[in-house]
Amino acid sequence: MGKSEKVLQLCRENSIRMIDFKMVDLDGRWRHITIPLERFGDSIFTQGIGFDGSNYGYAPIEKSDMVFIPDPDSAVIDPFAEIPTLSMTGDVCVIGTDENKPFDQYPRNVALRAAEYMKQSGAADSIAIGPEFEFYLFDTVNYQVSPRGASYAVDTRQAEWNTGLADTGNLGYEVKHKGGYHIAAPQDISYNLRSKMCMLMEDWGIRVKYHHHEVGGPGQLEIEVELGEMVDMADKTMITKYIVKNAAAAEGRTATFMPKPVYQEAGSGMHVHMLLFKDGKPVFYDKDGYSSLSREAHYFIGGLLKHAPSLCAWTNPSTNSYKRLVPGFEAPVTIGYATSNRSAVIRIPAYAKTPELKRFELRSPDATANPYYAYAAILMAGLDGMEKQIDPQANGWGPYDYNLYELSPEQQARIRSLPKSLDEALDALEQDHDYLTKNGVFPERLIQIWLERKRKESRAISQIPHPAEFGAYYDL
Repeated sequence: MGKSEKVLQLCRENSIRMIDFKMVDLDGRWRHITIPLERFGDSIFTQGIGFDGSNYGYAPIEKSDMVFIPDPDSAVIDPFAEIPTLSMTGDVCVIGTDENKPFDQYPRNVALRAAEYMKQSGAADSIAIGPEFEFYLFDTVNYQVSPRGASYAVDTRQAEWNTGLADTGNLGYEVKHKGGYHIAAPQDISYNLRSKMCMLMEDWGIRVKYHHHEVGGPGQLEIEVELGEMVDMADKTMITKYIVKNAAAAEGRTATFMPKPVYQEAGSGMHVHMLLFKDGKPVFYDKDGYSSLSREAHYFIGGLLKHAPSLCAWTNPSTNSYKRLVPGFEAPVTIGYATSNRSAVIRIPAYAKTPELKRFELRSPDATANPYYAYAAILMAGLDGMEKQIDPQANGWGPYDYNLYELSPEQQARIRSLPKSLDEALDALEQDHDYLTKNGVFPERLIQIWLERKRKESRAISQIPHPAEFGAYYDL
């Protein structure tokens, strides 16, 4: 059965009328284009769907014509479309004279090249990762930026700041400041919606590990998924964000993956668990190693810690990211590793004891990242550590089996810190990116486009007067 016939059979079985093609832009947002079922045929998989890549942030306008080639194996019914619609993702190619070639800047192609480089290096056959998706769920959000003013406001019925509301809807079950961790009903007002989100994820092929309320009292939630192959998990990261936001909107609420949407509350990260396999055997396990981790695992950790500042340019690519990476909110700020220590950049979960589950998590990333670039950069940094045998302990990066927030200023000064701003992360990437460009995994042009785009973004935001500045300086 041909590619188009498999898709058409699925369409017939489900009375599909439209086919939607979803593509990823440079920043990590989904874009899409939709055709009637009657326009679908074999040519879609050879000639593709043409589009202007310059509007996605990729290419100069004079070389912007590209084609999207859908992957029939990604076909799934979109649960949010009013007209029965089949959704497909895939890859992007540049139009050539004789044949189309994979576009080297396209996020999914970068992730595929990173996985292929891993295999060619001999370090491992596959990498499994497991992201934790933290986000806030609000009832309303309002924001504006104009020459005459800048402001924002979020609200949710369960927030502690609403305890004084004098209306019939106030039942006294608001959640205390930073008191939301695993809170139960009736305080946990989003429980049923989270379960719906998880069922939609399962229907789309994403295996959910669990969901729960997180620390942030004004509606911070978490959905964690089972481990999966890296490129597939990048696809599923995009799907998860799509489902969470659309399921919330369908119930008149709004979800955000912003790292720090609420001042003085817990920020939202996207911790990434990872482990390697070679010849079907786990690479990271050694019963005699520190925390049962192998020498190869320690070298991988060494690569992540060595390149941690430049990695942040991909894993924490927003100005808001660095409002989360501050002490006191269970977010990492210091470059180090340890077992069961949430203040370290790399944490080794004590509960993962068996060889096939022995792993560690990188706690710095957040979901403003383009997942394909972020996961690929993480893999390339770790592989660089294995190739160069970068020992994290010999470099003074741990293990830190104590609370890093409680060190004296003198002790803190001796420990490397993550960047404190997006500009610092971009400076680090500019100086340290050779590990990314090996075998053309990250094209040099992509890195330069990323640096230019993010510097422009940071500069624009830094020039906007902040409401807090009026409180600090207006009367001077």
